[in-house]
Amino acid sequence: MSLRSLASPEGQGATFVELFFDLVFVFAVTQVTHYAAEHLDPDGILRSILVFWLVWWAWTQFTWALNAADTDHHQVRLGTLVSTGVAFVMAASVEQAFGSRGEALWFAIPYVSVRLLGLGLYYRVAGTPEQRSAVLFFAFASLTGLAAVVAGALAPPPLRAWLWLGAIILDLGAAGLAGRRMGWNLHAEHFAERHGLIVIIALGESLIIAGAAVAADERTGGFVAVGATAVAATCLLWWTYYGWVKDALEERLVCAPEAVQVKMARDAYSLWHFPLVCGIIAYAVGVEGILAHPEEQVSSAVAIALGSGVLLFVLSTAGALWRAAGKLLVRRVLIVGVTVAGVLALALTANTYPVWLLAVVCAGLAVIVAIEHFLCVRGGHLG
Repeated sequence: MSLRSLASPEGQGATFVELFFDLVFVFAVTQVTHYAAEHLDPDGILRSILVFWLVWWAWTQFTWALNAADTDHHQVRLGTLVSTGVAFVMAASVEQAFGSRGEALWFAIPYVSVRLLGLGLYYRVAGTPEQRSAVLFFAFASLTGLAAVVAGALAPPPLRAWLWLGAIILDLGAAGLAGRRMGWNLHAEHFAERHGLIVIIALGESLIIAGAAVAADERTGGFVAVGATAVAATCLLWWTYYGWVKDALEERLVCAPEAVQVKMARDAYSLWHFPLVCGIIAYAVGVEGILAHPEEQVSSAVAIALGSGVLLFVLSTAGALWRAAGKLLVRRVLIVGVTVAGVLALALTANTYPVWLLAVVCAGLAVIVAIEHFLCVRGGHLG
């Protein structure tokens, strides 16, 4: 069977094997969330970010590969399912990533394996000599970053953090160099759809994490109020992305000239969606902490997690659209800044019920949604 027969057909949408693959990576997101919730200090937050970058980069590289593949082809399905199994080991080992050398290798080796499987699949399905050349270039450029991850796993934890930070820098360098090459043959609509799906799954998982943590707790009036407000806040977060930003991003990517399309996809999606999902993780940590003690004063760490999660999510949507459309959503940026400042100010006030923090989040997000609907969407402009 020819190599070309494995290439993605025109108009291909996301398939069930891709969704199955995504679910394992969202499991990794839950593991990062658990680790961050248990290590709400600067060192723990830094480690959570480093580990999640590796998880995210493995997912986004594989997303590029499957964008080029006919995901209904049995060979592609088999390769994706094998990679899913390897990724499951990586995801299950997230909380051991900064443990002993033996524990860290259980994370690092599957991570490197998923990256290599993805690169191999990408090369296998490349439909043109130009695309194969571009993939091969990116693969060789990625080897130093992969080596840094293994070296980090073999190093003691303090040095491990620096080596993994070096791996991130090398990853970004490889992506920057690869983006200058032509021949990637990106399927823009499919690429945007995949990112939209991973965000919606992660948002839903944020509620599952919080709910599972308190499923056995006693039901009180405070618990019900906090739970309902948390769901409302999550729905409004959903709206700030899916209300119109997702479609605007996709439209810009689809309409972009081929010479800039790959760079736009890399920046607006592969890069800007990383802090966006980080925001979901931080938000989940905050909601879980509030639901665990719905009638007690919120700790500063939990309040910061909640506020930074909302801030990261909303600012990242604005950043992605700025990269794609060249226009900054000034109202969105200002309103979310005021909202988060209000959350932090309330958290410092004695005897403030947790529900009020979530109520402030809901109010700020609702204002963003309303203003952008009536002034931006209906008015036909983004700024």
